[in-house]
Amino acid sequence: MNPTIRITKEFKFEMAHALKGYDGPCRNIHGHSYELLVTISGHPISDINSPKLGMVMDFGDLKKIVRETIVDVLDHALVLNSSMPKDLIEKLSENFEKIILLDYQPTSELMIADFANRIVEKLPPDVNLRYMLLRETVTSYAEWFAEDNA
Repeated sequence: MNPTIRITKEFKFEMAHALKGYDGPCRNIHGHSYELLVTISGHPISDINSPKLGMVMDFGDLKKIVRETIVDVLDHALVLNSSMPKDLIEKLSENFEKIILLDYQPTSELMIADFANRIVEKLPPDVNLRYMLLRETVTSYAEWFAEDNA
């Protein structure tokens, strides 16, 4: 028996952003308490000599990947599109220390796609990213499915 199993780890982080050129209130700097769910799949390790026997992947290893590539980078940061006016970015940088500039609009949709790319690069070869959910508010979230991005 060597079943394919999915495991999920949840993460929470605080982040502010502004959407350049947006026609609603989100064009202003505002923040969210984000929740990120990351689901991977694989076969549980069957090597009886492995300390990870029975695991698809150690939850701690998955946590380390996601924290290092996403959560620790973005937590309590102001995230902006790098095409924002340079003088605005300079002024903000004089007053705030954690400003992250992205080469895309920092929407949940584009961020979750970026997150997927970051995570896939770090996963072991026998483990697959299957699903992610990025919750921006209590009632709003973006989802990423592997089958939609094959």
